Amino acid sequence: MMYQSIKARIYPTDAQTEKLSQFFGCARWWWNYALNQTTTTYKETGKGLSREGLNALLPYLKKEFPWLGECHSQVLQSVTLNLSKAFINFFEKRAQYPSFKSKHGKQSIQYPQGTKFVDNLIYLPKLGWIKISLHRQIEGQVKTVTISKNPSGQYFAAILTEQEGEYPIPSSEGTAIGIDLGITDFCITSTGSKFPNPRHIKQHERNLKRKQRKLSRKVKGSNSRNKARKLVARVHQRITNSRLDFLHKLSHKLVNENQVIIVEDLAVKNMVKNHCLAKAIGDCGWSSFLEMLNYKCERYGKILVKVDRFFPSSKTCSNCYHRVSSLPLDVRQWTCSSCGANHDRDVNAALNIKAEGMRILSLGTSETADGGKVRPSRGRKTSVRHSPSKSET
Repeated sequence: MMYQSIKARIYPTDAQTEKLSQFFGCARWWWNYALNQTTTTYKETGKGLSREGLNALLPYLKKEFPWLGECHSQVLQSVTLNLSKAFINFFEKRAQYPSFKSKHGKQSIQYPQGTKFVDNLIYLPKLGWIKISLHRQIEGQVKTVTISKNPSGQYFAAILTEQEGEYPIPSSEGTAIGIDLGITDFCITSTGSKFPNPRHIKQHERNLKRKQRKLSRKVKGSNSRNKARKLVARVHQRITNSRLDFLHKLSHKLVNENQVIIVEDLAVKNMVKNHCLAKAIGDCGWSSFLEMLNYKCERYGKILVKVDRFFPSSKTCSNCYHRVSSLPLDVRQWTCSSCGANHDRDVNAALNIKAEGMRILSLGTSETADGGKVRPSRGRKTSVRHSPSKSET
């Protein structure tokens, strides 16, 4: 089976917007209540509550809180399912302990059944028909529909579909490329191509500062402050959209032109602890870029190889493999003392990453663990990403 998600914007009416706010609140309240009950039960008895045990509480809660029954029952059951998955990820050391949800920021609910699509309309239980802007045709069986609201007040529907068939069998026959990620140039390839960093925050920084100053002057709790907050959120949304557009186009280009893609397994979470570079690193979106390469390689039958983050790609000569003792970040060009070759720091690193990736690929099998949007376990080693993930090279 193949799974694909389509995200499209929806335009609810004022009455539907009010209902959505109520449903968001019900789902958020049930998540917090279930999380608190599970934590309290574990502290008292040493055992938590199962998914079935939590769902058994819903009928009694609906009698005690009649407003909870106005929300679709399967929306609340989806919250229980997601909480159970969050606990599984925590106990398997792939994620942190589940946290309570806030009414501020992004809100979402999930419909596992009962949705329909006709032309440019989507039907949601207890909400009715809502206008939707689909940019592509829905193929396959709809599994879930997740309705979300971002801080700027826009509503979206993420449609997960299931299709018959399997992903293409990966093959290493074709062009291989090594990729080094940077700040001045976002992406440097082993062929010598450099893709400049757009610096999305810098392009909107002046506008963002001006709107943030206006927001800081508003009285807390006032309508004018809420309007100013939405203006700031819209600027952040434009920054996010421009960054995702750049990352999607670049990742699609690289996957389309190459059969084997070799990258470094970067520890971005540790890199942003450097306060001098944290803003620039966060603006690049390296983690999102690697994740895009990951699933696009899987979808098109390509191979993604991840080289260990401690591999000295920059300090090693790609010509004679002599390694220098130190190479500060401000040194962008250097000459090998062994063979005399002059190197561009980033291109040399990309060449070494490619060579190391091809060596790993020729050795045989190395698998990565399946997982969603969670942290990898400690001690992560050099890995080869296949399509599907459990197949061998």
